[in-house]
Amino acid sequence: MPVRVLLVDDEPLVRAGLRAVLEAQPDIEVAGEAADGAAVIPLVRQLRPDVVAMDVRMPLLDGIEATRALLRTVPDPPRILVVTTFENDEYVYEALRAGADGFLLKRARPAEIVHAVRLIAEGESLLFPASVRQLAAEYGNGGGNRAARAGLERARLTEREGEVLRLMARGLSNAEIAARLVVGTETVKSHVSSVLAKLGARDRTQAVITAYESGFVAPG
Repeated sequence: MPVRVLLVDDEPLVRAGLRAVLEAQPDIEVAGEAADGAAVIPLVRQLRPDVVAMDVRMPLLDGIEATRALLRTVPDPPRILVVTTFENDEYVYEALRAGADGFLLKRARPAEIVHAVRLIAEGESLLFPASVRQLAAEYGNGGGNRAARAGLERARLTEREGEVLRLMARGLSNAEIAARLVVGTETVKSHVSSVLAKLGARDRTQAVITAYESGFVAPG
């Protein structure tokens, strides 16, 4: 089955460019388009996309609030890929904190756009880990987020789960973590699932944000 993508951006040329790039791939299908975040929830319910590629800055409802609303109201929500003009943008970091699974620059090359959509859909790796680390260093309160620290303490991660979380923060895939720890891939999947469950994280990105904001992993 192809990965179904919903495009959300107030610039028609951006949507047209993304559509052209994505629909050239045999395993990706553009399910629909919207010009503002306010249209996301009804379209997601109607079209059931796997990924929502959404501009972070829009006039009526921006990508941050649209992400929060989508995750709050839609059962089994799609993956969310924030599309942005600026890499080092607090809006992007807030969207990730709100539950977005990764971000993509509008100036990205076609191959990078396709890779981002596939990676977000698979959910087994962190998209652009170095950029997420940079955003966390800039906007993550230096590991001094009390709520994140309390959440990590309550999680009571085992030593091995802590190792897995640190490797996740570096952007390693399950297969790469398995090779590093000399264990099976299924074992890593089990550890990752346990880490996410204990942290109450929707996916790897949110787990890594918690790791940075709690000070468990230094973003520098």
